[in-house]
Amino acid sequence: MGKTAEQERTSGPGTGVGGNWNVIVLNDEHNTFDHVANVLARYLPGVTVGDGFRIADEIHGAGRAIVWTGQLEIAEHYSEQLQAAGLTMAPLERT
Repeated sequence: MGKTAEQERTSGPGTGVGGNWNVIVLNDEHNTFDHVANVLARYLPGVTVGDGFRIADEIHGAGRAIVWTGQLEIAEHYSEQLQAAGLTMAPLERT
């Protein structure tokens, strides 16, 4: 009978898909501040249109903004919704 060899762990617990992920909107030349603000308010929990305008200003000034942070599946959902509404998205980033 063969022996089962234990493999040495190469990464710590929590290094899989768990943890928090950032949803990031990028600046582009085709979306207006109004559109960005309204899309963010429509799809992201707790974001008002006023918040959306502040975030749109950050996107315009810095070239990008983290608009939501949380679990991977939810981050993917929000990213897909924002992209479908015409926003330019960066790949999700782990925090």
